[in-house]
Amino acid sequence: MNNLDKQYQELLRTILDYGADKSDRTGTGTQSIFGYTIRHNMSEGFPLLTTKKMAINSIMTELKWFLKGRTDIQYLRDNGCKIWDGDYEKSGRTDGELGPIYGKQWRDWNGNDQIANLINDLKTNADSRRLMVNAWNVGELDEMVLPPCHYGFQVYTRLGKDGYRYISLMWNQRSVDTFLGLPFNIASYGMLLLLLAEELKMIPEHLIGNLGDVHLYNNHIEQATEQLKRTPFPLPDISLENVDILNGEFDYQILGYKSHSQIKAPLSN
Repeated sequence: MNNLDKQYQELLRTILDYGADKSDRTGTGTQSIFGYTIRHNMSEGFPLLTTKKMAINSIMTELKWFLKGRTDIQYLRDNGCKIWDGDYEKSGRTDGELGPIYGKQWRDWNGNDQIANLINDLKTNADSRRLMVNAWNVGELDEMVLPPCHYGFQVYTRLGKDGYRYISLMWNQRSVDTFLGLPFNIASYGMLLLLLAEELKMIPEHLIGNLGDVHLYNNHIEQATEQLKRTPFPLPDISLENVDILNGEFDYQILGYKSHSQIKAPLSN
């Protein structure tokens, strides 16, 4: 069963059918809708799209970078991840830094380690309604090369009738590059949910994305139309080893990943 690719394709159709023609900061132009939710049951497989080949290493490298609290471009480059190069070059910075973006806010928001606090709260009060991590630090937005697109996430747990505790994660995203960015976001937060489940000995349940301005860049429409023609394959599984969230380390192996070919598209910065 692969409901994830089907949901994603339905989102592409919705934007193509109903999207408003909107300008944007990059000058590219978009077709845009406002407000959309994607929901994935983790028991159905790891949320890695199959209707195009995904750059798994870049997704995992960026997540490790966030969890380490790093904001330098060099770590990404050393590990073969180029997705932040354009924003760094456009910023005009030459110090190798991207400003106080995700990693800084997750691990050191004015001295608060939100990831460590989240894990502690999950261990001591798993039914709390305050299990949240935020990246939208209004006092530091002007120092960032790009304000957070996915600006926060919330965790929820429940005790099942089987006696096991289940954990779900919902992220919120203000701006969604649907063709290039969203597939990365889905897989990244899916992995984060698995890492938390592993750390806390819980069962991963639902991954939910609440999406704000959901858009296709005008130079991605042909690519999106191609992806809509493709029939999804079953979702892969994943195995984890050596999980150390607080040091941003984990080993993984994607199992049984079958996908259609890559679809290249330009990244707008």
